[in-house]
Amino acid sequence: MEPGERREAGGCAAAEEAAGPVFTLEEVGKRNSSQEAWLVIHGRVYDVTRFLEEHPGGEEVLLEQAGRDATESFEDVGHSTDAREMLKQYYIGEIHPHDRKKEGSKDPSMTSSGQASFWSTWLIPIFGALVIGLMYRYYMLDGRTS
Repeated sequence: MEPGERREAGGCAAAEEAAGPVFTLEEVGKRNSSQEAWLVIHGRVYDVTRFLEEHPGGEEVLLEQAGRDATESFEDVGHSTDAREMLKQYYIGEIHPHDRKKEGSKDPSMTSSGQASFWSTWLIPIFGALVIGLMYRYYMLDGRTS
């Protein structure tokens, strides 16, 4: 099968997903209508045309994201495990490596899994509170002795 050539996304097994065709963002961008709606989520391309009318949030939500990388929107909504499983039946290929966004280039406090790092979440605020507490105590004791 030629790269960029569309194939039916019937029942895809995990092995087929890894070896799917490769599409560019330009190719995906042409599929942004109710006749043909493709999305990119986590570097994978999905043809959600058949799902437009069934989507619980309405087809407008999908059409708004059609033809582009919808990873951030998909994650912001907080889709269930069932929704993530459903994605497999709409899988048609992978996005070209040159078109993938660089992970971690957005926010340095986020890890590759999208979680805020331990340092920025806990240790830095705790250290800051400790320093402020010690400073307060030092100045309060210093004020009594003067």
